[in-house]
Amino acid sequence: MKKFLLITGSLLVILFTITTFTGTNYLYKALWYFTADIDDYKIFDNRTVDAGVSQPIPQSSFFNSKQPSAELNSLLEKTSSVALLVLKNDSVLFEKYWKGYSDSSYSNSFSVAKTIVGLLTAMAVKDGFIKSLDESIGNFLPEFSEGDKSKITVRSLLMMSSGSNWDESYSSPFSTTTEAYYGWDLYKVATGVNAEKTPGTEWRYKSGDTELLALVLEKATGKSLSVYASEKLWKPLGAQHAALWSLDKKEGREKAYCCFNSNARDFSRIGTLFLHYGNWQGVQLLDSSVIELFTSPLSMNDTENKTADYYGYQLWRLPDREGVFYARGILGQYIIVVPQKNVVVVRLGEHRGEIVRHSFEEVYALVDWALKDL
Repeated sequence: MKKFLLITGSLLVILFTITTFTGTNYLYKALWYFTADIDDYKIFDNRTVDAGVSQPIPQSSFFNSKQPSAELNSLLEKTSSVALLVLKNDSVLFEKYWKGYSDSSYSNSFSVAKTIVGLLTAMAVKDGFIKSLDESIGNFLPEFSEGDKSKITVRSLLMMSSGSNWDESYSSPFSTTTEAYYGWDLYKVATGVNAEKTPGTEWRYKSGDTELLALVLEKATGKSLSVYASEKLWKPLGAQHAALWSLDKKEGREKAYCCFNSNARDFSRIGTLFLHYGNWQGVQLLDSSVIELFTSPLSMNDTENKTADYYGYQLWRLPDREGVFYARGILGQYIIVVPQKNVVVVRLGEHRGEIVRHSFEEVYALVDWALKDL
């Protein structure tokens, strides 16, 4: 037993030395938690995105009169939904919660946060903090001021076309994305990428592109992402509850590509802002041309040499459902906008269904429900 303990202790010391030397101590946390969860705000430090004066969302006179079909309801339960909210004509038409969640429960939005960062980037251009979408990010981040990396622009980040070598793998504990999620130095991880392709020439989904946008915003505005989000979105949209944005460490930087935590009702305000082309209850927070740009299909090719018309600027699209676009997170977090029906759908949950083209079965099911029955 003494020999066993001695060998085990020695191996642990060697392992700790190696991970410390290679900067991979984040692996312990990654292996302990293993997979991401909608309640991960509980394991991270967070910064509060303050709400202002609450603007209640009215309830439709037809509230819960339009029920999902048995098939759709079964799909929602199979994919472990925790919230479903439908707004039609800016009023709550349908609302349901599962597993003890409610209209005030926090849930991680995962990559829905990318859409929020995209909106904040447009706000920063409007405010004059960023000259234009075609400004080089090297003007804000010295690591991108020379060489091929200096060609990366704000626009190429918004379009997921930076050409960087960011590793978007979710299954490997050694991937860049895993280190970003469980590590404690997002600045180092995000700026440590190298240029592989000419920016603006190929679409490839990379969380690192959004994290770089956040670093640009932080430098350009002189404010944390959470403070800027509160000032430009959360307060103007009349959010009912403060949100939480998870950080890489205490008083650190926001995990901008993910980890904006809120509830279905407050998330729906993002969809409503898009639905009304940047107008919120008579106030034009963003020019309608910006929303048009963000929701239009990309014309560049993806890594399979096919047109990436299923994506816009930090947003997803359904090319075979005309006009429909949505924000999405990896565990099935969705803010879906169906303009022709004046409908916004928010679904939060723990799993996604089967892949359908570049989307998922539950997205199509929810959109078709909206198009046919709402």
